[in-house]
Amino acid sequence: MKLSESFFYTLRENSKDEDSVSGNLLVRAGMIKKSSNGMYMIMPMGKRVLSRIENIVREEMDAKGAQELLMPALIPEDVYVQSGRRSAFGSNMFTLLDRYNKKYVLGPTHEELFAIAASMDGKSYKDFPYNLYQIQTKFRDETRPRYGLIRVREFIMKDAYTFDIDEAGLDAQYDKMYDAYCRIFDRFDLTYKIVRADTGAMGGLLSEEYQAITNIGEDIVVGCEGCDFSSNLEITEVMDTKEASTEEKKEMELVETPNAKTIEEVAAFFGKQPEDFVKTLLYNVDGNIVAFCIPGDRELNETKALKALGAAEMELADFADVEKATGAKVGFAGPVGLNVPVYMDRQIEKMRNFIVGANKTDHHYVNVNVDDFTPKAVLDLCQVKEGDICPKCGAKLTFDHGIEVGNLFKLGTKYAKSMNLLYTDANNEQQPVWMGSYGIGLERCMAAIVEQHHDDQGIIWPLEVAPFKACIVPVQVKDETQLGCANDLYAYCLENKYDVLLDDRKERAGVKFKDMELIGVPYRITVGRGAKDGLVEWVERAKEGKEEISIEEAKSRLDAIYRQ
Repeated sequence: MKLSESFFYTLRENSKDEDSVSGNLLVRAGMIKKSSNGMYMIMPMGKRVLSRIENIVREEMDAKGAQELLMPALIPEDVYVQSGRRSAFGSNMFTLLDRYNKKYVLGPTHEELFAIAASMDGKSYKDFPYNLYQIQTKFRDETRPRYGLIRVREFIMKDAYTFDIDEAGLDAQYDKMYDAYCRIFDRFDLTYKIVRADTGAMGGLLSEEYQAITNIGEDIVVGCEGCDFSSNLEITEVMDTKEASTEEKKEMELVETPNAKTIEEVAAFFGKQPEDFVKTLLYNVDGNIVAFCIPGDRELNETKALKALGAAEMELADFADVEKATGAKVGFAGPVGLNVPVYMDRQIEKMRNFIVGANKTDHHYVNVNVDDFTPKAVLDLCQVKEGDICPKCGAKLTFDHGIEVGNLFKLGTKYAKSMNLLYTDANNEQQPVWMGSYGIGLERCMAAIVEQHHDDQGIIWPLEVAPFKACIVPVQVKDETQLGCANDLYAYCLENKYDVLLDDRKERAGVKFKDMELIGVPYRITVGRGAKDGLVEWVERAKEGKEEISIEEAKSRLDAIYRQ
């Protein structure tokens, strides 16, 4: 491609509207442009990268025997009602009415439609197994889109679904997809971890995530100093290793605590530490006010809480609901005498004589014990902390930030039962089909690669996903020798079907070099003064320095790059 004949631009200044390295660099490189909050145009240079990512995914899926199809993005809402997931998605689902007032949604994911499609060829046990996939746009009305392409409202996903007659068949297909995903992310040159995760709105038996390790990842990937344990923070168990207090129980006492309502303020008032307190947090859970009690030095894990209660959505109760439930101003909630369901973290069972809010403004109870109130259930509700004990080996846990670039789900028979996807077994009896679901966010992969592969000059694309593997840059296009040499090299590439970039713009050499570094082309051939002697400069983007070589050697290196 000749740049002088192409739509191409770059930006010199950092974007003020981007909060991630990848978002900023992709915008500056002219690869993406924000059209609205959480919505991006993919520009020509970015589309080349995205297409290469897509092709790698397609190659590895096809290699595992998966068949590609394409589903509609506009879906009747009652499809999700039938599966029971309409309420689970809640306000994250874009909805609209057609001219006949029939309700539709923009598909956030497609398990239901694939189950419907599978029913076309799944009447007998002899029809299985098979694997279907698509590469298509998804829509989710994210509360807070951020980090460029990492958290958006419209995105391209590869979603695949396997269909089997039993759990053993599902396991075999799952293992195939596991291997395909490892191959895909290895080809992207991503550093990643595979972690156990919450099944969330998808449901099913098992979920594993492929987390690209970065500094700004939304997810916390929990690892271990002593073993290969790996898990998403959302589901990591807090090991109940705390020694039970042997302190003698004291009588509960009401104490006035003026101007002290936060843990830090109340701790200072009593001369205590946060671990001597029990926090009572009021949440609106599916429209009902619920209280969660956790140790004062811990945070509530909302994913655990949602799963434990079998709920779809939860958020902190607003001030009005807190004051109505407690009869006090915000900051003085406690479990004693509280007239809403109370769920207690299991670590509190080992505590004695702790401090809680008294449901009375400017007052707390001291010397409270678990027999002073009645929790509805005792659960693991806390978020694990770095340095906690590993559930597998007992060593210390470590934290990394990660971007979820792919996920695997063992759905089991959940969707088959709700969508009536059945087959006839060898005994002529009907059975539900066993399904797996497997997703990869293509634009997220693009962003994750940039997060891991960049420097102060710009992007450093791995060879397989780069928009161009090599570029040819004549220093002076007005110099006939230099331009002729560059055009001869370009013609050689066209003849051999090498997709290279020729920067033949009438720009200063420094501008061209900076642009090629910014967009991340792996190899650059600079045609300068040495052209008259048959010499060019060879520059590798990921390495410092340059090398002067003959034009014939440059051709040989191009052959090696493009034919590998």
